[in-house]
Amino acid sequence: MGSELEAKRAEGLIPRFELERVLNQDQAGRRISLLGRIDSQPALLNVERSPFSLNEKWLAGLPRRLGRVRNLGVNDVYSWTLGVFGAQDGEQEKRLEGRQDDDDDDDDDDLFADVKLNLIFPCTPAHVAKYSKQAARLVVESPQTYRDAVMPYMERKRQQGQLNWVYNILDGKTEVESVIYRTPRSDSDNSEGFLLTPDLNWDGSTLEALHLLALVERRDMWSLRNLKKKHIGWLEHMRTKLLAATVATYPSIQPDQLKLHVHYLPTYFHLHIHIVHVALEAGATQATGKAVALDSIIETLR
Repeated sequence: MGSELEAKRAEGLIPRFELERVLNQDQAGRRISLLGRIDSQPALLNVERSPFSLNEKWLAGLPRRLGRVRNLGVNDVYSWTLGVFGAQDGEQEKRLEGRQDDDDDDDDDDLFADVKLNLIFPCTPAHVAKYSKQAARLVVESPQTYRDAVMPYMERKRQQGQLNWVYNILDGKTEVESVIYRTPRSDSDNSEGFLLTPDLNWDGSTLEALHLLALVERRDMWSLRNLKKKHIGWLEHMRTKLLAATVATYPSIQPDQLKLHVHYLPTYFHLHIHIVHVALEAGATQATGKAVALDSIIETLR
């Protein structure tokens, strides 16, 4: 009985919490630490989004629990949106706009969605394999392995239309309004051109989870394997421009808060550079053996 009373008491404390200030936000915005008071005494409240239920009935009804979604972008078979669960229409609109009531003008620029959704439709068996749970292996790739196995694999994937969405961006057919920086045509030919745009996995607002993508214009660069010593100047130029464009677009971020890296093997075979905030918690995509720092590539070539 005593433990039940303690549990009830603890549950009753939370609604009485009065916020004073935010101490920290991490895990790409999924966990936040708040300082406040309960009954005039100091209190610290850590709030973390819980994992999704794996109950099949709950998951089957998940799309219909989204009372409202707001599209962030569409490219080829890919689209990404923000969604709000279960509120009434008026409340959903306020939350998507980051407002708690019509008279509150604070934080109007902050999106307050429950989830970010990436839809692939129609999807292919390759998409299904990519997003299915897989066992990881660390492989040391020899030049012969690259020539005999990896390069033919890359070529097959490129011929299957895997890069249509990349070419749509480079050709200005999609995501034109999202491009942060593009090399002026007068500055260079297509052999050194590139553009910078938000990665589709970023929600577009949580700066500590910032994830941008730089795509090179030339189409003969499949991966870091194609980079040679003669490309050092080009890579250094890209590094300078990408850092400058990012901090100009997001002034609260400093250059030393950004990491630039290239994946190998990449998910798609067109040379691209990832720009992420240093506070973005490193998952599998930033693991050793997957992410290669741009600075390391430059120094290795040098």
